[in-house]
Amino acid sequence: MVELWDAYNEKEELLGIDLVRGEKIPEGMYHLVVEVLIKHVDGDYLLTQRDFNKMGWPGYWEATAGGSATKGDTPETGIRREAFEEVGIELSNLELISKHIDCSAIYYNYLSVVDCDKNSIALQEGETIDYKWVNEEEFVKFMNSDDCIPSQKERLIPYLKSLKI
Repeated sequence: MVELWDAYNEKEELLGIDLVRGEKIPEGMYHLVVEVLIKHVDGDYLLTQRDFNKMGWPGYWEATAGGSATKGDTPETGIRREAFEEVGIELSNLELISKHIDCSAIYYNYLSVVDCDKNSIALQEGETIDYKWVNEEEFVKFMNSDDCIPSQKERLIPYLKSLKI
């Protein structure tokens, strides 16, 4: 099945052009990528382990759920869909913690505080293979380790700086 993305310019204006996942994105065009850091009301953060068959960073643990927004998605609808697909959580609140352009993508990074059963995580086959909840100290230690995907850490720096640890 072909996955379509909306094309945007650097001002985040829709161009009315469809981009196809896997095909080269033309110069000056961008697609939306959405990620969410999930924090439980008790203060723990959700980490997930990437499937070993994923293209980038196979088997690595990551601090966000997310991916590319599909055609017709807003950043908010895209991240709600991605979080539900990858970990089975319906997000009720979203706080934008960073946004930037990198290569051919416009990244929206959110924080969502959830009050769910911590054992109810539903992993998406082909995407995630394990999960764990970690306290804030363990989260910061993970984000500052070599086990963290470098580009993900860069996108979360504004949030990390806001923590009191």
